[in-house]
Amino acid sequence: MKRILFLAAGVAMVASSSAFAADAVETIPEAPVAVEMPAAFSWSGPYLGVHGGYGWGDGSIDGIPGDGSFDGGRFGAFAGYNWQMSNGFVAGIEGDLNYDWNDDDIGGGFEGETGFSGSVRGRVGYAMDRTLIYAAGGWTATNVEVTGPGFDESDTAHGWTLGAGIDHAFTDNMFGRLEYRYNDYSNADLGPGAEADFDQHVVQVGIGVKF
Repeated sequence: MKRILFLAAGVAMVASSSAFAADAVETIPEAPVAVEMPAAFSWSGPYLGVHGGYGWGDGSIDGIPGDGSFDGGRFGAFAGYNWQMSNGFVAGIEGDLNYDWNDDDIGGGFEGETGFSGSVRGRVGYAMDRTLIYAAGGWTATNVEVTGPGFDESDTAHGWTLGAGIDHAFTDNMFGRLEYRYNDYSNADLGPGAEADFDQHVVQVGIGVKF
């Protein structure tokens, strides 16, 4: 009888151990599924775009009394390259070519105007994900033309430009821009005793494509 009881107890213990082991296997948690994180946005690389805006210019000519307000619309294109560092700072270089619609009477029957302009600027900024705040400055030039009684002269005035702006990326490749710029074109040589001085404030918006 005792042998039967011992045998039954042993069978019961083996059965319960097997059931416990089965339950333990069934309750092993599943490994977490890896979630792929999207790549961080970067401003590094080449880009190009178009912009338009409005300029407020002041000009005068030595020997001619008075000055003119050369205000008018602007349209142009730009291209550049950015390098973004791991700490969010961005450095770059950019060039642009523009056309300004502006002309005004200077005085004494003389009229002045500027048309094509361009610049090459260095840029530094700070990126907050898809928003880039930057400052830029460098070389700029524009053609200056003055006409009047027995006078028709033009020259290219070289100077400097300084400004700041905001670029914001709407997609991985397309961004918008809002920018202010001050242009000091120094003097244009229009002949003996006739140097033209011209400076300009510009506000413009643009849209670009990053590659």
